[in-house]
Amino acid sequence: MIRAVPVQSENSVKENNEMPGHLARRFQQIAVAVFLAEVGDAGFDLTPVQYAALATIKANPGLDQVTLAGLIAYDRTTITGVIDRLVQKGLAERRASSRDRRARELVITDEGRRTLRKITPSVESAQRIMLRGLSAKEGEELMRLLRKAIAAGNELSRAPLRDMQA
Repeated sequence: MIRAVPVQSENSVKENNEMPGHLARRFQQIAVAVFLAEVGDAGFDLTPVQYAALATIKANPGLDQVTLAGLIAYDRTTITGVIDRLVQKGLAERRASSRDRRARELVITDEGRRTLRKITPSVESAQRIMLRGLSAKEGEELMRLLRKAIAAGNELSRAPLRDMQA
């Protein structure tokens, strides 16, 4: 039996636009699209998660995948695919740990460093475009409120952000 799909009324659309989850999802869609467009126009094939992982590896040479996942608030089981793609692109390497032979450490390659240096203007441009409808003060306020809401709900996430000092 085929069920009819209910038609969304004007009220339900308005109701969606009053829900923080819906708005957060829409902003995420926009943020990813803008990032991919800016980075792609500059000739790079890197997703926002790959960028975050690569920048974090650069800042924390020798960290393991589980720690990386926590630092960028990414699911521990799917971070492997992100790292696989960075390795395939020659941007990062997995090396045997000097502390634990069973563990693998992540390090950025020279190509990864060059990529981060060259991609930075595109990433910065993407951030400005994402906030282009806001004044500088409103952009700062949005960022403050996002950080506050994320901090309050961090532990509710399936991939909570972990502080290296914790």
